[in-house]
This record gives sequence, structure tokens and C-alpha cells, in this order.
Amino acid sequence: MSSTASQPPESSLDESVKERIQSLYRQLLEARNLTPRYGQRLMIAEIAKSLGNIDPESEEAGPVCVVEAGTGTGKTLAYLLASIPLAQAKGLKVVVATATVALQEQVMQKDIPELLQGSDLEFNFALAKGRGRYLCLSRLDMLLRDNDSQQAMMDLYGEELDDPDGTDRELYTRMLNALSAGDWQGDRDDWVTPLRDSEWRPVTVDNSQCSGARCSHFRNCCFYRARDALTRADCIVTNHDLVLSDLALGGGVILPEPENAIYIFDEAHHLPLKSNNHFASFSRLKAAMTWLERCENMAEGLNKDDFIDAKQAASLKQLSQQLREQLNQAWLMLEQILDASDSQDSYDNRRQHTFELGVVPSELLDLAGNIANCFSRFAAQWELALDILKEDLEEPGTDGRSDRAEQWFPLVGSTHGRAQANLELWFNYSHADKAGSAPSARWLSHFETDNYSDITLSASPVLAAENLQQSLWQNCAAAVLTSATLSALGNFNMLAMRAGLPANTRYLSIASPFDFAGKGRLVVPRINCLPTDNAAHSQALIRAIPQLLEQDCAALMLFASRRQMQEVLEGLDDDWREKVLCQDDYQKAQLLKYHRSRVDKGEGSLIFGLASFAEGVDLPGKYCTHVLIAKIPFAVPNDPVEMTLSAWIEQQGENPFLTLSVPDAAFRLVQASGRLLRNENDSGQITLFDERIVSRQYGKQILDSLPPYSREIFQLELGS
Repeated sequence: MSSTASQPPESSLDESVKERIQSLYRQLLEARNLTPRYGQRLMIAEIAKSLGNIDPESEEAGPVCVVEAGTGTGKTLAYLLASIPLAQAKGLKVVVATATVALQEQVMQKDIPELLQGSDLEFNFALAKGRGRYLCLSRLDMLLRDNDSQQAMMDLYGEELDDPDGTDRELYTRMLNALSAGDWQGDRDDWVTPLRDSEWRPVTVDNSQCSGARCSHFRNCCFYRARDALTRADCIVTNHDLVLSDLALGGGVILPEPENAIYIFDEAHHLPLKSNNHFASFSRLKAAMTWLERCENMAEGLNKDDFIDAKQAASLKQLSQQLREQLNQAWLMLEQILDASDSQDSYDNRRQHTFELGVVPSELLDLAGNIANCFSRFAAQWELALDILKEDLEEPGTDGRSDRAEQWFPLVGSTHGRAQANLELWFNYSHADKAGSAPSARWLSHFETDNYSDITLSASPVLAAENLQQSLWQNCAAAVLTSATLSALGNFNMLAMRAGLPANTRYLSIASPFDFAGKGRLVVPRINCLPTDNAAHSQALIRAIPQLLEQDCAALMLFASRRQMQEVLEGLDDDWREKVLCQDDYQKAQLLKYHRSRVDKGEGSLIFGLASFAEGVDLPGKYCTHVLIAKIPFAVPNDPVEMTLSAWIEQQGENPFLTLSVPDAAFRLVQASGRLLRNENDSGQITLFDERIVSRQYGKQILDSLPPYSREIFQLELGS
């Protein structure tokens, strides 16, 4: 496997660390009675070599290593074994970031305990979660006050908080008792039963609403107690989003400082998209106008409570009114853009228009500048109010003023955060993109029903490269990116472009130890119909499924569009429809549980799923012996970010279909086909209903990038 990036110089790995890692690996194999895996040893060696180049004194960016490790490599133990001894030797922390909760739990509950039990390696580890996963004692206290206080708080929070009914009050009382008894630490995920969002939202806060050390409950704060445990941990397990949030705050706010951390990004193929989403912004116009009206009432309340003077209250009200007028102008302008647009997409009560290459009309650019200027002053005024509240929290008196300040703080903090978010969005629309750089994607969506109508304005980077370079690669001690699938069409160019990986990044691809040719069969039935003919293709799938599957099947069928999934489901006869477990009808975990139960009883079960079922679904052995794929999984054509990136790639003189679409589709197809063989004893068939894989040149490129399954092409007689 190759990449266009140049390879770095050989490692300067300390010999004693190298011997320590080798010793630990031997101990682990002996303790668990395992035989060495070539791929796992190769991965350990490559990561250790890369991390051996860490030089705290150097002004150069830390080393970055990319390891694609096929299913069955044992990559989690490999990166833990390679990184932790080296981090201990250099006085660094290891931050393991996953994209899914399932892998996070596996690392915490299985992989790390196995490593500690099977070797003489000693280290502390902890799980890092965002603030929103922990209960806020201040919120809980206010919720459980007497009725008069409760009503006063409700008036204060307005629409921000639902008034708890008797059932909720009983729940919150049980939470308080569990905290007091030491039976619970305020972690949502550790509560005795699953909590609905509507139950949890009233008792938690985000970063903007938290007064930190100024809070009267700070000493017992659930979040800060959990964060303190991180300072004692050698290895911290978290998720991509929390890493990105910490980096956006400058690094070292929740997690260790980047320069003192070795980051391990497992499921690293998610990182560019996660980064884009993290740095995206949006605003719903009518919702913003309603919120601005509430802000005027808040200004009056703050003035009445003597936290801001009449002049500042008047200024906030004036800015709010001015912003509502400007947003109303924007609404009318955006409606005209939607009505005049030839390129808009319409679906599910929604119209969408993407600005070509992110370039907005000059009149919108000018209006956005005025709105951004106004939001800048509006946010500054709320920041002043926040500073006043902080002073009162730091100097508690006997007149109850600090108590009132503590009540006001979350609402004012949230308002300031929302003003900043609106400022970010409108500032993005008021400035042209830097020449030579990838543009921002900018688009608007109009959602309308009989009772509701709003226009959402959105902006997002199209490449994570610049943000990741500035916040991560240039600052971290080192980073390792790993996943079962990272390359596309035999190279890492796509990942390097999207993630902005440094030029001296090390790349390694380790093949899975599975016998793909002997255990897996890739079948392409000729159905005399291409997926581009949507209606005919769906009818072909409806007729093909009963021919290709047994009544007692254990199968997974993956679709590229929800519409086709529903069409095929509705077109099946009753017997087959009863065998289908459709993604839209169940939560993922529940659906997989039902599927396993059916298979255990010898009943037929066929899962219908979309892209989210093409990865992270583990159905080994008898639970999945046939994976059916409706078509080559090209990206959704109306995605604003991909549309803008494609247009920019074309502007650079390249073919976006060959540069972006084909590698991306190849990557997705490798992931989808990977649902079949989950361990070395699995076997089965993959059926792809897309003849372009053998009839088109790009299809052959995609086919060659798949694992070496045995292949079969045959004519499928579908009848009428």
C-alpha cells in the first residue's frame, strides 16, 4: 500500500523501550496462550518506530503514523502495547479516541484489563466524557426547591426548561439520594435505567452555562470530580468529538495539553467528517427571531435584579430589535433565492439550495456583514453581563444576590453562547474565501409543514485539513490513526487530503489474516438493469431477494437510499416482508438483538439498513452468512459539502468523479463487504446488484480494491 506522501527518516526508538515492548508482548501471548500474529507484530513495530521520533525539544510537528489494520489484526492491543510504555518513558499521556461508544466500552472493559492482567505493565486509565454526560448539582438543587422557588426558576428559564411533573420530581429525588449515599457519581450512563433526553436535559449544562469554580456546588461537582481523575491517568479513553472540542478551546481544558499527549485515533476514517461537523455553523432564522424576543425580557429581568443598569438593558433591547429586523430582511432575500433557484433539491417538505463554490450573492454578503456586526455587539453586551454575574458569584453577600446570580448564570451563559454561534455563521457569510484555499460550503434549507416554516442557513468546511493542521498535527506530541479501512483504491491519498496529514506521515497497510478467497464469495448477478434506472432496479431487487435467499436466511441488505429501501420493503410479498427487520422501525441495538434471537430460533431474518449499518455491525458466524448490497455506494449527490468540494476539485483542473467519488465509493464498498467475515471461521456470500462493477473502467478499479474474495458473475432470471 502506498501514498504520495514521502516517508520520514528511520526511527530513533530507544533500545530499552523497544525491549520493554517486546517483553510485554511475550508476556501477553504466554498469559493468554496465544500464538503471535504477524500483522499485530508489524503494527506494534511500526507505531513504536514512529513514536520513537518524538522530540519534545524540537519545534517541528510531532510524528504521525497511519496504520490500516484489517479485521482480525488485533489492533487495539497493538497500539496500546506500542504507545503506553513509550509514553511512560517520555513522561507523556496517551489519549485513545474512538468514534463509537461500542469500541470505547471494548477498550475500557476488555482490552485494557486484558493487557494489565496479562503482563507486568502498570498504568492508570480513565474514561473522559463531555460535560453533558454529567449531572449539574446546581440545576438539580433548583429543580427540587419548593413550588414558589420552582416557579420563579421556570419564569427565569422560559422555554429553556420543562417544568418537571410528579414523575420527574420523584426521579430527581432518587438521583439526589443516590448521590448523597455515594451510590452514583452523576454519570448519565451509570444511572440504573436508561434516561430519556427529556428527563436528562433539565439536570445538565453545557460549557457556556457552567460557572465552574464560582458555583456553590463546585466542590462536589460531578463533572469536575471526573475531570480530576483524568490528571492521574496515564491513558485516557474518550471520543473524537471531545478531542475536537478540547482542541477548539485551545487544548488542555478537559484533556491533557496536546504537546504532552500521544493521540490514538481508532476508527480514524471518521475524523475528517467529525472535524467538519465540529467547525460547521448554522442558524434557523425564525427560531432566532423568537429567541431574540426572549432576550429582551431577559434584559429587563437582569435590570430589575440590578445586575445590569438601565442603559445596558436598553442597548440589549435595541440590538435585539435591530437584529430581528435584519433577520426578517434576510428571510425575504433567502425566499427569493430559493424561488429563483434552478438547482434546489426538494424532499420531505424541505427545499435546499447550495451556493456554487460557496459564493453567495453580493447583496446577501453585504447584509450578512451588517448582521455579523450587530451580533458582535450583541454578544459583547451579554459577555459584560456574564462578567458582572461572575463577580457576584465570587463575592457572595448576605442579601441573596449571589444566589440570584447563580440562577441567572446558566441562562446568560447560554444566551452569550448562542449569540457567538450566530456571529460565527453570519461572519462566515460576510467574507469571501481565501484565494487558493478550499472554500466553505454554504447552503440554505427551507422546511415547511402546515404548522411550521423556517429557513436554516448553514456553513461548513469542505476539508478538515486546515483545522486539523492548526489545532492538532502542529501541536501534538504524536498521533496514530488506525482503522480496518483507511485507504481507497490502493493508496491513502483521500485520507491525506481530507485530514491534511503532514508530509512526513508514516503509512502502513496490514492485510487481514482471513482466508477471503476460501471463505467469502462475491457474486454479481446480471439483472439487465442499472441502478441509475431507480424504478426498474427496485423491481429487480424485489424479484431477486426470494431467489437468492433461503427461508431460514441470516442476512444483511444494505441500501444507498432510504427511498429504495422502503420501495423494496413494500414490494416484497407478505412472507418475506415479515422476515425483514428495517432500520427505520427499530433502534440499532434493539434491531440486532431481534435479529440474533430469530436466528437462534432457526427463523429467517433479513436486516434492511442504510450506510450506518455498513460499519460497526458485528454479526459473526451464523448471524450473517449473506450480505446483499443494492449498488456501489456513491455519496449522496445533493450533499452540500461534497457538492462544493467537487466543484472546487473541478476548478483545480481535476475530475471530481475520479478524484473523489470513485475512491470514496471504493472505501464504502470495502466497509460494506466487511460485514460478512468477522472472524477466521466465518464464511458466506456477498451479492452486489450493480453490473457497473464489471462493465465500467472505474468499476474494475473498485473491484480490484476489494479483498480477494472468490468471484462469480451469472445471469439471474427474474421472470415477470
